[in-house]
Amino acid sequence: MAASSISADIQLVTFFLNGEEYGIDVMRVREISSMTEITKTANSPHYIKGIINLRGSIVPILSLRSRLGFPDTDDDSMSFIAVMDFKGELTGFAIDEISDVIRIKRSDIQPAMDSVAQPWIEGILNSGEKLIVLLNLEQLI
Repeated sequence: MAASSISADIQLVTFFLNGEEYGIDVMRVREISSMTEITKTANSPHYIKGIINLRGSIVPILSLRSRLGFPDTDDDSMSFIAVMDFKGELTGFAIDEISDVIRIKRSDIQPAMDSVAQPWIEGILNSGEKLIVLLNLEQLI
């Protein structure tokens, strides 16, 4: 990797999930919307909440809480959906609360320790008083 790409600034959308802060590259996010009515689908994995109609496109919605092993909540009224575009396919992720959009240097991202390393964890950002886990949501689908 070239030195210029290592020190390049990137923007992250940060959000809360089960009380912890996570981040994803803003360039991967197509849109963030309030929770809408989700149509349940039969015989889906436990982390698939169902599907929605997003301006004519059928989009599967995954519960990040369930997918990461956290208990799901019964009340989605305050939740959001982060819609991502993976190679032309839209996928929505149910998240608890949007936190911020921040600009960081790629070099500030630390690798995950072996004890917490998962394919969907891109790294850890030490943001002063808090740690932000950077996710690669494509690895979760």
